[in-house]
Amino acid sequence: MADRRNKRTTVVVADDHPLYREAVVRAVRSRPDFELVAEADDGRSALDAIRSEAPDVAVLDVEMPGMRGVEILAVVKRDALTTKVVLLSAHLEGETVFQAVQCGVAAYISKASPSARICDTIAAVARGEIILPAEVTTGLAEAIQRTQRPSGPALTPREREVLSLLAEGCSAPQMARRLHLSTATIKSHLKTLYEKLGVNDRAAAVAEAMRRGLLE
Repeated sequence: MADRRNKRTTVVVADDHPLYREAVVRAVRSRPDFELVAEADDGRSALDAIRSEAPDVAVLDVEMPGMRGVEILAVVKRDALTTKVVLLSAHLEGETVFQAVQCGVAAYISKASPSARICDTIAAVARGEIILPAEVTTGLAEAIQRTQRPSGPALTPREREVLSLLAEGCSAPQMARRLHLSTATIKSHLKTLYEKLGVNDRAAAVAEAMRRGLLE
């Protein structure tokens, strides 16, 4: 039988600023659906905690001594660890966001976000969602445009419609309602779209489409 821990989202929090980390930790502990399993004040300790505790979600500051958040994310991806990573940053530079998306970040949000929003993001990521708020996407688009490459395989008009709605953050059911199609048909279009773009998830699809000039 699953224990209590398995019924809750396990979380690691890492930030080298004690007061900020304490605020996030306090917010996580206030949620009955979360369980804080470790906290860290530097990148290497954060990675050690991710390896030892295998949390559902790790909330990491982008800039930490020892290892940066994006470097930890790259190791998580390389080693196929199951932890989903939420990156927090005081500065939403496009290049860093772009690197994070390439490495499979689950969410990238501002450190200025209220604690409740951070917790809601953790919950969404635990459900399998990918969170890239509007304040992040402008810089991301600019970074992608600087590394733009040929568009590759042509997309059908319907695939372009799906891609546009994907960029708006619509879910498959929402796309189905907007386009008057079944959810199964939308999922089929998404599968084909991912294959054409050579990606595996929606955030990477949007990033790749921007880089190829398929989205404005």
